[in-house]
Amino acid sequence: MQIGVDSFAALVPDPITGQIVTAQKRIAHLLEEIELADKVGLDHFGLGEHHRAEYLDSAPTVILAAAAARTTNIRLTSAVTVLSAADPVRVFQNFATLDLISNGRAEIVVGRGSFIEAFPLFGLKLEDYDDLFAEKLDLLLALRESTSVHWSGNHRAALTGQGVYPRPLQNPLPVWVGVGGTPQSFVRAGSLGLPLMVAIIGGEPHRFRPLIDLYRVAGKRSGYSPEQLKVGIHALGYVADTDQQAADDFFPGYAESFTKIGQERGWPPVTRNQFEALRRPSGALFVSDPETVAAKLLQMNEALGGVSRISFQMSVAALTHDKLIHAIELLGTKVAPIIRKALHQTQS
Repeated sequence: MQIGVDSFAALVPDPITGQIVTAQKRIAHLLEEIELADKVGLDHFGLGEHHRAEYLDSAPTVILAAAAARTTNIRLTSAVTVLSAADPVRVFQNFATLDLISNGRAEIVVGRGSFIEAFPLFGLKLEDYDDLFAEKLDLLLALRESTSVHWSGNHRAALTGQGVYPRPLQNPLPVWVGVGGTPQSFVRAGSLGLPLMVAIIGGEPHRFRPLIDLYRVAGKRSGYSPEQLKVGIHALGYVADTDQQAADDFFPGYAESFTKIGQERGWPPVTRNQFEALRRPSGALFVSDPETVAAKLLQMNEALGGVSRISFQMSVAALTHDKLIHAIELLGTKVAPIIRKALHQTQS
């Protein structure tokens, strides 16, 4: 199981003090966090894409390229690239360039995104949400297969054999599909033989098993091997020295963030009781001390039939840079070794 971190480069006030760092300092802190993740042996670091005032990740490949120059081993990925609102040619060129800069460590996780601001910003119709994604994914996969592509669709000018450069170091450039809870999305990813990244931010992870089984069945029917049908999980998580410290650190910013989003989407305000319920062994929040988080990860791995990757999303909780740094250190030096040892013993 690969273990890593996803960030949305959030720029939000501390929920307790109200203080907020400058955009310049937050970017500097983010690069330090990625650099540390590499040093403590984490496997990947993902960066989201948003077009909202509280996030600094509207151009994630620029930030990842800066991180590539400061790291050696860690894989650098999107989390996610909002492909529905992007030009697949530019997406491919950007990540191919990142792949060259990073010496073959770039990956793309494509998705439709959980916010809608990108659609009016780039002159697209929200009602074309799914058609845009399906068509652009088809083009992106064609671009990674061949330098010169003949392709036509409904939402972009046709390609008539033009060369698309540069070419990445990796062949093929890894492309994952990020999904929420729509069965059709799981089936599509399986039918294409693409690795799956499932966003589980609430409820109970084991309830996603039927959807993941759909993905695996669709992939098998399309002729793909189990090794090709990787499943990753994007989850909200945070590690501190003690269970109580982790909960007390994470809850204020988590509650404020999800209450704000809830106001836009008709959800009720977040309560501490709801938060604690999600921290239970069967819940979706991985917020605790290293041993508890590791045990919960192993339980989820078994419940979902084997997970290839787990990405901890910590930036939704307005945590300070110092707390994020410590959490990344614990994730790499405490949680990851427990997971790797346990899985090695199981396989032996």
